[in-house]
Amino acid sequence: MSLNDDLAAVQRCVDDLVRAVGRLTADPAGPDLRRVRADTDHLRESVALLRASVTTQSQGRAHRPEGLVTIPDTPYDSSLWTDSDDEGLGARDRHAP
Repeated sequence: MSLNDDLAAVQRCVDDLVRAVGRLTADPAGPDLRRVRADTDHLRESVALLRASVTTQSQGRAHRPEGLVTIPDTPYDSSLWTDSDDEGLGARDRHAP
């Protein structure tokens, strides 16, 4: 199963739990049951936020801005830098005053 399938299954289970708790709270039984109802509502909101976050992250990975260039971590070829000075250190064959 993919992550989206797993999250959809969790969402269905949470919805079933909210419905079952809703049937129980038809007869108010005190603060304990109200706490359970509040917890199930909070759980539903948390799952919705998680699904939205996963959707946003997957869309962000699929779309890359046009000006973005990936730079590899491999070292550069040292022959590219034979004619350059070390910045701030002067030329290779000369010493600082």
